[in-house]
Amino acid sequence: MTETCIRLEATVPADCAGQRLDQVAAVLFPDFSRTRLQQWIKDGAITRDGQPCKVRDRLVGGERLNLVAELEEQGEWVAEAIDFAVLHEDDDILVLDKPAGLVVHPGAGNPRGTLLNALLHRYPDQALLPRAGIVHRLDKDTSGLMVVARTPRAQNALVAQLQARSVSRDYEALVQGVLVGGGTVDAAIGRHPTQRTRMAVVRGGGKEAISHYRVLRRFAAHTHVRVSLETGRTHQIRVHMAHLGYPLVGDPVYGGRPKLPREASSTLIAALRGFPRQALHAAALSLTHPGSGERLHWESPLPVDMAGLLAVLTAEYLALQGEGTKWV
Repeated sequence: MTETCIRLEATVPADCAGQRLDQVAAVLFPDFSRTRLQQWIKDGAITRDGQPCKVRDRLVGGERLNLVAELEEQGEWVAEAIDFAVLHEDDDILVLDKPAGLVVHPGAGNPRGTLLNALLHRYPDQALLPRAGIVHRLDKDTSGLMVVARTPRAQNALVAQLQARSVSRDYEALVQGVLVGGGTVDAAIGRHPTQRTRMAVVRGGGKEAISHYRVLRRFAAHTHVRVSLETGRTHQIRVHMAHLGYPLVGDPVYGGRPKLPREASSTLIAALRGFPRQALHAAALSLTHPGSGERLHWESPLPVDMAGLLAVLTAEYLALQGEGTKWV
């Protein structure tokens, strides 16, 4: 449970002489973000030797900093009873398995019915954390594993791990086309130059984006792949695979027209055309626990819709090639 009243004090080390107050506060009170500490300084919740101070004040070393603040709800969100599966729960983090179709965070057009609303219903104290403890997102129609912080310290630690790229995130996807082998896509991603609701591989102005992929199984006109993220840009896997010429099955934005194998059965055609979303699942997650320091790992099996589509593709492939077919 998150403590609502914060009372902390610390002495400024001599080697911090000449640094700004907010910079030193971030070192001495690492449980909280720089933005929150700056606001507390402005509000008078952080004092220097018992006196009010300013964010840009320079310190000399030896001062006593006191932090006395009340955590407040970070947004005007509504708690809603929406089901989601929890794989791990402790005082610091939650690891959950998000179903496809669930938006992660309220936004324009989605003020309710999101994972954040669901978190507040099951864990009311999450309202005291920025974004209710959510530190990364999955697209609405992507299923799979997410980690959520339960304390300010855990949230800062998880954000730091994501920035340092020490959180391992592996996805399974079904793409159109037959990949020869695995590889790496190192291509910056930014807003599409003319279609602002889309992302795209861009030259200049984009953010670094790196994805590593490997082939799990090839079919007549599709490939089942495993993708590991080195960075976490919006729509990264969807954009990178489409950039390679192998868009995700069912992707309404980047997928283009469905590719059907020659001599495809009516069953397979119906399964591919009827697949309701991009075939993408966050299958594995590894991170360092912000409390214990232990390296932890979780896996999530493919959801029913993706497993069913792969079963149809497998049956069709074996029927066309013969039961003695060796997978490549």
